[in-house]
Order: sequence, then structure tokens, then C-alpha cells
Amino acid sequence: MFARVTRFKMKESSVDAAKALMLGMESDVMALPGMKQFINVMNDDGAGYVVAMVSDRATSEANTDRVGALWARFAEHLEAMPVPEGFDVQVNWEN
Repeated sequence: MFARVTRFKMKESSVDAAKALMLGMESDVMALPGMKQFINVMNDDGAGYVVAMVSDRATSEANTDRVGALWARFAEHLEAMPVPEGFDVQVNWEN
């Protein structure tokens, strides 16, 4: 399993619009090849993270252009375009 972790910062004036946009993108995000789990966390000031659990590193890297296109939908709401980082998952515990 591989995790793509992305720190982002929405403009404070765009937080509500960004939330609404995100909620309308579930099918596009979950249709990415290898997508297993998607978590988006964001505070009221627009700071947040996306953690995307993907089947493997190669699949995640192959999705780079598609992921970039999804982030591009937020361009007017972001303070800066985020840069994803990738990590091999060591554990993924759930209750």
C-alpha cells in the first residue's frame, strides 16, 4: 500500500466554496486507478491535508496528471498549488 499525502492551504475567503467543490468530486477521486481510501481534513482557516491510500507506488505515480487535473479545479481557491508527497504505508490500523 502507498499513501499520497498533500498539504494544502485554501484562501480563507474560499473555504466554503472549496468544501462544496470537494463534495461534488467523490466519484472522480474514487475512480482514480488503485484508490483505496481518501481522507481530506481542513480547518476553518483553509489549512489541511489530503491522504490518499493507493494500491502501490507505481499506480500512484501513474495518476500524477489526473491528480494534478483534480487539484486544478481548486486553483481559484488555493493560496498555492500543493505538491503531493508519497510514502510507503507501514501500518494502517482501523477500529
